[in-house]
Amino acid sequence: MVFDYIEKYPHRTKQILGISYEQLHSLLRCAEKRYQEIKVKQESQKIRINASGGGRPTKLSISEQVCLCLYYLRQMPTFQVLGMMFGVSKTEANDTFHDWIPILRDILPSSLLEQVSKNESDLLFVQEVLTNFRLLVDSLEQPIYRHSDQK
Repeated sequence: MVFDYIEKYPHRTKQILGISYEQLHSLLRCAEKRYQEIKVKQESQKIRINASGGGRPTKLSISEQVCLCLYYLRQMPTFQVLGMMFGVSKTEANDTFHDWIPILRDILPSSLLEQVSKNESDLLFVQEVLTNFRLLVDSLEQPIYRHSDQK
């Protein structure tokens, strides 16, 4: 659904996902490679009784799963809406998102603060540098209705 739309209108990828079409395809290649490496490692550690390939097949391709994750990070819809956008249940949308976040964190560069957070002297230096500058952020917060807010 969303991925098909992006494939049909690649010039709108930046508006939808926050990255260009070329960056998306580069990310998809890296993500698929990393995903296959993880699966091979997991498979080598399993003790199998049944042959591999059993179970329910996934509804979304790897590209669609990565797109779902990026769409959530950019647009922040509820998982119910996210599931509707990708033709899956809200539970599957949630599970897909949480399955892909560690992989994307692994292949994408971390922020400056994340990079230096392990070394306290570097962290203090970066914090000192950042306090010497005035940072302007142009953003508009919009409340999103979440079912759990009412409890």
